[in-house]
Amino acid sequence: MEKLISELIRLYLLPDSPAARALAQRAGGAPCADLELALDGRTRAIPIPFRKGAPGDEGHWDRLCSVANGLQAEFGFPPPAVSVASRGGYVLWLSLAEGVSLAQAQRFVDGLARLWPDALPAAAVATAVALPPCLDAGTGKWAAFIHPGMGASFADESGLDMAPPVAGQVAFLEGLDSIAVEAFQAALERLAPVPAAPAAPAVVTAPAVPQAAPAGRGDGAVPDGLLLKDATIDDIVRWLHARNIEPTFRHVLPRE
Repeated sequence: MEKLISELIRLYLLPDSPAARALAQRAGGAPCADLELALDGRTRAIPIPFRKGAPGDEGHWDRLCSVANGLQAEFGFPPPAVSVASRGGYVLWLSLAEGVSLAQAQRFVDGLARLWPDALPAAAVATAVALPPCLDAGTGKWAAFIHPGMGASFADESGLDMAPPVAGQVAFLEGLDSIAVEAFQAALERLAPVPAAPAAPAVVTAPAVPQAAPAGRGDGAVPDGLLLKDATIDDIVRWLHARNIEPTFRHVLPRE
């Protein structure tokens, strides 16, 4: 049992944390009491649940495999641990070499949800969890780590009926590595949301102004393409009247 506890602390708990001390006192038949993984706003474990959906839905295992394989292929992460939950479904356990802030962990999980929206819905990072292996008194089932190659056989199950062998749980964990700090930070940068493209500024086009009438013209017609720099007051007034606009000249030039 000491070896199992040592492996759980090595992978998922911050040193000298209350959770590590509580785990060190766990007996072989420990109930599934939630352990607070975070300490001072930091955590070394990111558990990602994959719950079963509607009756007959076994796609939760396929969704877990998609994410687990993607994490290794896309980011070069080491293989994560997989557990079967005492109330059904699975949990993917990501171990971090060093603690990260809960805000960083949440950004990471949010980024995964954007990367694999069909496999991983957006969810809050769990900080208080039942760390396997443990017995759920409500269901009488055990949450336990499993061999990934056997995961599909648990698709219809809600945990294990019997306590898993301690030696087997150790064997599933002792070969696992934690995600290096550099690899996690690089993944965070890649998963950052793409900033929205700035909206193109609106282009306002001034209305065409009729051209000034030739000198001496007094027929009241409004010539096309008027340029203000060439227009007389009469030209402007005629142009405005043609559009049913009554001009009002409020500016008074100073007298000399």
